[in-house]
Amino acid sequence: MDLVSGFLDIVLNLDKHLGALIQQFGVWTYLILFLVIFCETGLVATPFLPGDSLLFTAGAFAASGAFDPLWLFITLSAAAVLGDSVNYFIGNYIGPNVLRKGKLRFINREYLDKTERFYEVHGGKTIILARFLPIIRTFAPFVAGIGRMNYARFVTYNIVGALLWNATFIGAGYFFGNIPVVKQNFTAVIFIIIIVSLMPAFMEYLKHRRGSH
Repeated sequence: MDLVSGFLDIVLNLDKHLGALIQQFGVWTYLILFLVIFCETGLVATPFLPGDSLLFTAGAFAASGAFDPLWLFITLSAAAVLGDSVNYFIGNYIGPNVLRKGKLRFINREYLDKTERFYEVHGGKTIILARFLPIIRTFAPFVAGIGRMNYARFVTYNIVGALLWNATFIGAGYFFGNIPVVKQNFTAVIFIIIIVSLMPAFMEYLKHRRGSH
């Protein structure tokens, strides 16, 4: 429970924690943010790390002069691109093992064939849109790797999605994060961003539940 409450405290009070990191580590904070975004997008074990809210908060701090906005955008875009690429190759490596064993939990040859066909047709759109969906954005490149999506195609959409994602949330934080009403209710704004980000996944879950009955 302490771990959960501690994590929620970090996520919902990013303004306080990020400010403290900047004061303590200075320019090295870029590396810390890089690692958080890299892990959030690149490791299927860490989809719970802050993504959208962290970009928004970092953008707000950039507007106040704590970060150079261009370097922030470049650093976190690179983290997102590299994270998705690593996730893709992990899935790509696991794929043959799944095929050799026949099944790995609920994954089998038929599932992989369907995944490959899905990504061949919808892969580009999926990789871009997944950037804006917490949890889903962590698993999309992993499944793309398992499904053997063409890497040249994957990396193109990976880069486009990363740039759009970072531009949207860093830009929103930069231009709106320091507006008095937003700044005075920063925790509430971060909470709203998290809720809005999770809504599409929640709606898809409800749709799936209805379809299964």
